[in-house]
Amino acid sequence: MDRKAERVISMYNRLLAGEVLIKAEEAKRFRVNEKSIQRDIEDMRAHFAGNTESSKSLIYDRSKKGYVLIQRNPDTLTNSEILTVCKILLESRSLMKEEMIPVIDKLVRICVPMEQLQKVSTLIANEKFHYLEPHHGKKYIATMWEIGSAVYEHRLMRIKYKKLKETEPVSRLIQPVGIMFSEYYLYLCAYICRSEENPDFPKHPFPTTYRIDRTALVNIDKKLDTIQELQQEMMDFLVQKDRAELRGNLIFLSDILNNYRFKKKQFLRGRCLWSSGSLFHKFIYTKLDNDLILSSSSSFTGVTMLL
Repeated sequence: MDRKAERVISMYNRLLAGEVLIKAEEAKRFRVNEKSIQRDIEDMRAHFAGNTESSKSLIYDRSKKGYVLIQRNPDTLTNSEILTVCKILLESRSLMKEEMIPVIDKLVRICVPMEQLQKVSTLIANEKFHYLEPHHGKKYIATMWEIGSAVYEHRLMRIKYKKLKETEPVSRLIQPVGIMFSEYYLYLCAYICRSEENPDFPKHPFPTTYRIDRTALVNIDKKLDTIQELQQEMMDFLVQKDRAELRGNLIFLSDILNNYRFKKKQFLRGRCLWSSGSLFHKFIYTKLDNDLILSSSSSFTGVTMLL
C-alpha cells in the first residue's frame, strides 16, 4: 500500500471516530508538507459529497481550527441533486434571464455547503452565461403565485388572451384547474365559463390551455365550489371511459377467438368423402377472404366434373 493510501485511510478512520484533523499536525505526523494533506482532505471531501447514500459532510470548523465530519440533514439537497436541478432549469429556457439567474443563485446559496459553493457555481457558470431566453420577452414569474392561488382556491379568473394570429386580445372568464409546462412554455389549463350569468357551468366539456406569456390577468373573482366537483366528475368519467374501452376490447377479442374456434371446428367436420360405385362426391370447405366457401365435386373414372 502506498503512502498516500495509508494517510487517507488513517485520517478517514479518525474522522469517523469524531476526531478533528488539523492540517499542520497531520503533515507532521506523516512527514509530508501541508499541500499533500490538503489534497488528501479534498479527496475525502469529494468522496463524502458525491456519495448520495452517505449523510455526512467534511467541513472546516473555525472554532476547532480543523476539519470535522458532520451529519448532513437528509431533507436537504446534495451537491449532485442541486447541480442536476440547476442544469434542468437552465436548459428549460422557460423564464427570462433576469428571472432565471436569481432563482439559480438562490438555490445554490441555500443548498450548497460553503466549501463546495465555488465548485458548483463554476460548473453551471457556462450555462448561465450562454443562457438563451424565450422569444416572447415577457416576465410573468410575479403572477405565478396569483394564478396558483386561484387554482388552489377554485376561484374564477378574468383574463385577456392574445391569440397567435390576432392583434387584439380576447376577454375570457375562466375556471382555472392547473398549470403545466411543455416545450419552453408554461400553460394555464382552465374551463371557459358558459356565460357571465352562469359561471358555474363550463362552455366545453374539456379544459382549454393558455400560454401564460400571452395571458394578462385582469382580476380574480369569487370562489366556486363547483370547479372542484367538476374536476372530480371529469376524472371519474375518464376512468369509467378507460375501463369501458378496456372491457369492450376484451369482449371483442374473446368474440374473435370463439368465432375462430367455431369455424375451425366446422372446417374439420365439413371435409367429408364418400363413394357410391364408381362415383364419389367430395365436399370441401375452402377459405377465401376470411369466409368459408363450400365446394362440391363429382368424379368418374378418368373424368372430373365440377358441380
